[in-house]
Amino acid sequence: MFNSLISYWRKWRASRHAGHQLDELLAHADPAAPLAVRNQWLIELAHWVQKRGALVNETRGAGEAARYRPHTRLRYLLQMLERNPAWRLPVARTLRSVVAESDAISLLCDTGMPVRPGFWGALVERIETALIPPPPTRRDLSALCSLMFPDGDAADWIAAMPPELLADLIALLHEGEEADDNADWNPFGEDLLVAMHHLVDQIASTGLSQAVRSRLTYPRATESPFYQLGRAMQALESAGQAFARGAPPSQPFVQQINVFRALIDDCARAARQVYAHLDENGVSVDIVFQVERTKARIRRLERLLEAWLTHGERGDRTAARVRLLADLVRANRASQSVGELARTSFGLLARKVVERSAETGEHYIARNRSEYFTMLKMACGGGLVTVVTVYVKFLIAGAHLPTVVEGFLAGANYALCFLFMHFCHFTLATKQPAMTAPAIARKLDDVDTPAGMDAFVGEVIALVRTQAAAIFGNLAVVFPFCLLVQWTVSAALGMNTIPPEKAHATLTSFSILGVTPVFAAMTAVLLWFSSLISGWADNWFALHGIGDVLAYNRRLRFVLGRSGAARLADACRRHIAPVLGNLTLGFMLGLVPAVLTAFALPFEVRHVTLSTGSIATSIGVLGMPVLRDPALWLAVAGVGSMALLNVGVSFALAFHMALRSRPLRLGDRRQIHRALWRAVLRNPLVLLFPLRPPQAKARPEN
Repeated sequence: MFNSLISYWRKWRASRHAGHQLDELLAHADPAAPLAVRNQWLIELAHWVQKRGALVNETRGAGEAARYRPHTRLRYLLQMLERNPAWRLPVARTLRSVVAESDAISLLCDTGMPVRPGFWGALVERIETALIPPPPTRRDLSALCSLMFPDGDAADWIAAMPPELLADLIALLHEGEEADDNADWNPFGEDLLVAMHHLVDQIASTGLSQAVRSRLTYPRATESPFYQLGRAMQALESAGQAFARGAPPSQPFVQQINVFRALIDDCARAARQVYAHLDENGVSVDIVFQVERTKARIRRLERLLEAWLTHGERGDRTAARVRLLADLVRANRASQSVGELARTSFGLLARKVVERSAETGEHYIARNRSEYFTMLKMACGGGLVTVVTVYVKFLIAGAHLPTVVEGFLAGANYALCFLFMHFCHFTLATKQPAMTAPAIARKLDDVDTPAGMDAFVGEVIALVRTQAAAIFGNLAVVFPFCLLVQWTVSAALGMNTIPPEKAHATLTSFSILGVTPVFAAMTAVLLWFSSLISGWADNWFALHGIGDVLAYNRRLRFVLGRSGAARLADACRRHIAPVLGNLTLGFMLGLVPAVLTAFALPFEVRHVTLSTGSIATSIGVLGMPVLRDPALWLAVAGVGSMALLNVGVSFALAFHMALRSRPLRLGDRRQIHRALWRAVLRNPLVLLFPLRPPQAKARPEN
């Protein structure tokens, strides 16, 4: 009971303080004060309206208004002005003076829009805005709006303003305006028209730029809707002069409205054509940024046109403009998000990179016995090349070179071996998940149908089976051949490939009880990142038309002939992505540990195939007694964790990116899990080996 009284007393005290704060604000309204003072007064008033906490004797409205506390505070504000008539006229004049002396064009055009050209300029702009808010001394309503409504939730209660409350606020705004000298204090209609002209110019400028124009199908620039939009805006303004003075809309004016709206729709359709061209021929972040900004300006132009065309009673005009204000507040909040800018600008590029990885990943999924045995052979070849990689790595480490030099040579060793695998059509198991995950994600589009669910389950099982075959093929070759090389060198030359101390240290470093799982997960991140580089390279090659540049190069045609230049261009088109991906992965595996170690951040590559070869070499050096050493079996367990983490982490990262880069319907996750478990429990061996296809029954002869 005592705690309840204390809580009630605290709430009553806070509400009394809020009431006194409002009294002080209303009493200090001064229309003759400098603009900065009046702006600061309006900002404090807006913050009081949005402040949390109940008022003394607060009564909440019914229905929609009861959801928003600012509506209750606005009613309280109006009640305070009714009880104190001496405050009402100064408050109204102060509000009108702020509107009359401020510039609304920037609010209507630039709010929510990046002003600086290019993605990086917009990024710097958003960071500066987040760190340095605008001062209240500016005549810019856009800056004033961002200071008054710093929270994006303000758009919700502004848009849901009850009609009766809105009418009371409008009546307050027009209080005593007949007695003022400045009767034309609200230039909002003219500002709307100027803002529409400004947006039309910006939309046309982007649409007629070479980056956008070259990706549209119009044979001449004069046929583009971006070219015709400016003239249509001029005709609309000329036909609407009488309408702006209050006359009813005439027939020519209605026709111009329809023409203008049709051109706006054509501009939006042209923007979608640019996306289709980018999706097919390569994505540029700068072009995506320009198109996204143009689409936002088209939507803003439609909203301004709706507000300008609202004709009728004052309440109808005000309701349309309040909806516009809510949109501007929401857009202003979204424009401050760096994540939103990155999502819209890089989303299409991420999807293109993912689709490139998905196309590559399709070749790494064995769906039948023939493909399964092919993958097994490719994995055995990859394991054989890894044997060479392991021993060259030991030679580099035994030279005791400076850390960065050793890292560079190790990266060159990895990169050359990966390139050799690629051109010999071999495979390394841990490189597959980053490619196969996007291919699996594409199957999620149709999981809401029985056939789509069966296809997805079959694809997941085939992926697991293929990955198991790849790991088995790599390890089945690298372990015995590394052991064989060590025994051969020991028997022929009477020496070991590595010292026994190095062999003991190798086994200890792979222990599952140490940092091996962490390093294995970090290695998987590098494996995933190399797939991004590969997809980006393919997109860059297509975006800049490098294939056509090579095929039609005069010097190449003179040296190689037309067919030779065409074959070179085709070879570059097929190999640029995997070559750059393999080079990047190799040098990352060598240089990233060296660079991090130089900064006192120890990191070592923990790759399942390379580590298995190192363990086999250590066993050959230490001999049979090592089988009784617990360090060996802890290292074997560590290699098992490497297999899981190398595959699992890179697959999870690639799968998550694939889901985020395209609008996929996930369906019912429980249903997907049940379908997967049902297929596995029906025949667990399907995860390790493909089933033999059912034989067709022969028809009996007549």
